Amino acid sequence: MYLKLQNEKLNRLTTEEFKATNKIPVAIILDNVRSQNNVGSVFRTSDAFRLEKIYLCGITSTPEHREVHKTALGAQDSVAWEYAKETMEVVNRLKDEGYQIFSVEQAENSTSLENFSIDLNGKYALIFGNEVKGVQQEVINASDACIEIPQFGTKHSFNISVTVGIVLWQLISPILDKIKQ
Repeated sequence: MYLKLQNEKLNRLTTEEFKATNKIPVAIILDNVRSQNNVGSVFRTSDAFRLEKIYLCGITSTPEHREVHKTALGAQDSVAWEYAKETMEVVNRLKDEGYQIFSVEQAENSTSLENFSIDLNGKYALIFGNEVKGVQQEVINASDACIEIPQFGTKHSFNISVTVGIVLWQLISPILDKIKQ
């Protein structure tokens, strides 16, 4: 029999402990994401995977908005975030700081997700785009590469919050032992 664990038995970090601990060297860039619920979900997923930071760009809502706040369930207080009007401003700054930039987008010559991995010694920025238009072409052009999730059904994309979860799990699961140390 399995008994559901109560919250106090999950041994989760406090917000202060989270802020002080080493993060996985991955930043998320949200390029004009319109759904506040998706933004809140990305905060929760980023907290769960202990990511460095989220950059909210263009029309992407910030945690002060009610729906972001409601969906994030407090993760907006633990995960560092910054707003920028232009996505390219963030991309250029992170490139200058030594990040490898990857757009998650269906594009010519993209790398299929199962063939992509990270090294904990590198720094990475993953860009996720607008629910309808995707990542801006200018941003794709500035990226080091594009990552694509293989799909086999009739629809051409996943919801962005689902995409973030799939990509992060694929990247982080091979290095779980190193993260837990």
